Amino acid sequence: MNAAGAERAPTWSTWGELVLVVTCARNFRRTAAIALCVGTVFFAMNQLGLVLAGRATTSVWVKAALTYLTPLLVSNFGVLSATRRRNSTSD
Repeated sequence: MNAAGAERAPTWSTWGELVLVVTCARNFRRTAAIALCVGTVFFAMNQLGLVLAGRATTSVWVKAALTYLTPLLVSNFGVLSATRRRNSTSD
């Protein structure tokens, strides 16, 4: 822990460390919350009418899943780009 009492965010430079950063509880809670909020808004705008009308097909449910997966991936990309450790010799 640092002087402020907050844990230091994990960083990565290898694929194995990348997985640890994404699955870190702190990062996962943030990215999951973003996916839930953004995905719900997009689902309501794009698919809710079909679901409420009883016309939801398999395709609609696949699109609904992707509606939540997309912001999860985008927010994880943001975390990963902010936490990447670069070798000083390669930059």
